Amino acid sequence: MEEFGESRKELDDELERFITLLNQLLPHYHGLLKKETLDKDERTRLGEIEHYLIGVNSKIMEIKGKLEQDLFGRSIDTLYKLKDLAYGGDPHSKLKLEKMRDEMAESLKAGELINFN
Repeated sequence: MEEFGESRKELDDELERFITLLNQLLPHYHGLLKKETLDKDERTRLGEIEHYLIGVNSKIMEIKGKLEQDLFGRSIDTLYKLKDLAYGGDPHSKLKLEKMRDEMAESLKAGELINFN
């Protein structure tokens, strides 16, 4: 996991660049929306930007869904596997399960996790 630091920096840089570019595009889009009359080129540009932003929104939702599934799903999967091993008598798994439960409880108290029960 040594490359995590490098990957993290690259991802942070890409996200910052994405936000910067989006912040450049959105005012132009809003300006076109507010205009009372648009010429043909402006209507075309507005349509292109809207179409593009709908696609961007879809990709962002896909990424968000994937992150939520991976983060939550893998945690729950790990929890149940540890639970099975712990109930089977594995002392190492029992300690890991207790630690994971404590960490999840702390996250719930801190508001980092949502309890749907």
